[in-house]
Amino acid sequence: MEPLASDFDYPLDPALIAQQPLARRDESRLMVLRRKTGRTELRVFGDLPSLLLPGDVMVVNNTRVIPARFFCRRGTGGRIEGLFLKQDPRSETPGQWSVLLKGAGRCRVGERLGLVGAEGSVELELLESRGAGQWLVAADPPAPAAEILARAGRTPLPPYIRRPAGSARTADASDRDRYQTVYAASDGAVAAPTAGLHFTPEVLAALEARGIKALTVTLHVGLGTFAPVKVESLADHQMHSEWYEMPAATADALNAARDERRRIVAVGTTSVRVLESVIGPDGRFEARSGWTDIFLYPPAEFRATDALITNFHLPRSTLLMLVAAFAGTERVLSAYEEAKHLAYRFYSYGDAMLIL
Repeated sequence: MEPLASDFDYPLDPALIAQQPLARRDESRLMVLRRKTGRTELRVFGDLPSLLLPGDVMVVNNTRVIPARFFCRRGTGGRIEGLFLKQDPRSETPGQWSVLLKGAGRCRVGERLGLVGAEGSVELELLESRGAGQWLVAADPPAPAAEILARAGRTPLPPYIRRPAGSARTADASDRDRYQTVYAASDGAVAAPTAGLHFTPEVLAALEARGIKALTVTLHVGLGTFAPVKVESLADHQMHSEWYEMPAATADALNAARDERRRIVAVGTTSVRVLESVIGPDGRFEARSGWTDIFLYPPAEFRATDALITNFHLPRSTLLMLVAAFAGTERVLSAYEEAKHLAYRFYSYGDAMLIL
């Protein structure tokens, strides 16, 4: 029987939604879920090196969250809030961005909006309305979004994380650091690959000392990662697309691991999406880049992923559905109930799960 979106709904006390990161990343709690038995173990994230095997390869998403939230003004003085959505990294016109504008109902194609906070004069010309508040805009003078927003933007925190009024500047300075993995390197995400937020240099060093190599891929996480599935039939859901890159060095190392029967441990659902997008029919990994809209939900098969590190995700989200496909819906939802009972912290700044 085909699973329904409502199968992945669950109640959650808002008090369990983590609003702030812990003082130290690797002190997050870590629930270990064994797929074969459904049994759980309660650990802390700093224990991760001892829970993996020497020779395992760990795949991390090195995307960097850009300060994608911004404000601009119309010629009439009206203030509009914006959110950068994406820009094709291969585009020959780096000044063209896809954005979401709030309060732009009266705006028209050809209008120019002044970007608040940008050093010098930066304007966004409205090129095309794409409906539901989405626009294609051109920055003048043209420049990559990450370059301009580094000066004018703010951290695009998820809608369930709230900051007190009047603390925006101080809070943004803190979130710019903590809503980012310690290995972030490639600008382009509007949301963090949250499973990676628990890593510290010390944990990475301990993994390496144990013979567990970290390999990098890139997937620029988009706004769609927070969107609940609104249709009941999962087959009818239109999955958002995200830009990814599988480097040749990573593909080669993964193929060597497969040849030697070593485990591939994905850090986060975003890393899984890259792995399962690029593995060929022959079970070999290919170096390539592009856009993926892969949607993994029960009873999807995983040909590239042997273990998964992840967070506790929103109800009816494609992230929860991917995790359920990997470990079994009943087992995952049972683990979530246990986590709720134990007052685990949920969502982006919350605690973690290791699925073996």
